[in-house]
Amino acid sequence: MPPRKDTDASANVPSFYGAELRFKREAAGLTLEQLAEGSYRGVPFLSQIERGERRMPLDLSRHVDKVLGTDGFFERRCEDARKARQSGHAEYFADVAELEQHAESIEEWAPALLPGLLQTESYALKVVRTGSPWLRSDTVEKQVKARIARAKLWGREERPSFWAIVREELIRKPLLPPEEMAAQLKHIAHVIRSTQGVLQILPETVAAYPLMMGMIKVMTFPDAPPVVYTEGLHSGQLIDYPALVKDYRRSYDLLRAAALPPDESLHMIEQAAEGHRNGQHRA
Repeated sequence: MPPRKDTDASANVPSFYGAELRFKREAAGLTLEQLAEGSYRGVPFLSQIERGERRMPLDLSRHVDKVLGTDGFFERRCEDARKARQSGHAEYFADVAELEQHAESIEEWAPALLPGLLQTESYALKVVRTGSPWLRSDTVEKQVKARIARAKLWGREERPSFWAIVREELIRKPLLPPEEMAAQLKHIAHVIRSTQGVLQILPETVAAYPLMMGMIKVMTFPDAPPVVYTEGLHSGQLIDYPALVKDYRRSYDLLRAAALPPDESLHMIEQAAEGHRNGQHRA
């Protein structure tokens, strides 16, 4: 068995929180299975909390305090960890942004918006302002910076493998002014080529296809089970129930089969970029 990788408790508040949880659990002589018993949470979930990758929900913090006899410590610190983890993201997305940084692979289906990890600042700004026009300008700026910061993982030596499928409509319709839309598409092509990622276009001619109901993001990890993230208007859900994750991954595989080949898709994106620059695509 490989040696255990300890969490760097100095990295951030969630990492400190997770390291303290592991310390208290081991001091009590409990396994993850024993700590999880009666909590309605799985061992993988607790393991990710101990590694600082996911925040602890309030109900679980109360369970942990009761089992470990920690006099409300984890409940009191739960809010601190939540605030530290958000860092400009919506609360429901905070765990997802953290999990991306630890993922071994990321697979996305983007039917309505280009994937956040591929967005330029102009595109992200348009999305945030359009989706939540009531936000203060400083909040908008914070959210845009947080979204762009996620893409720093592309510069890492050990980055996740990436596969994205997007609807053709997203590259044809100009969400931005022509030059900015062209730059967005060129940016996508650059990221995919430079990271050896894969991107496929689902043609407009395909009327019926798997996952018609909305976006998904599938993430796998070197030392934890895979998870699926789905999102709606102002809400999102992380799914780690194995049977559901398996169904989502099967649907994603079927969607791959319905999309254009990667080389053809990248060529289409680069052609669309030139089309926007030349004024060929209009709303």
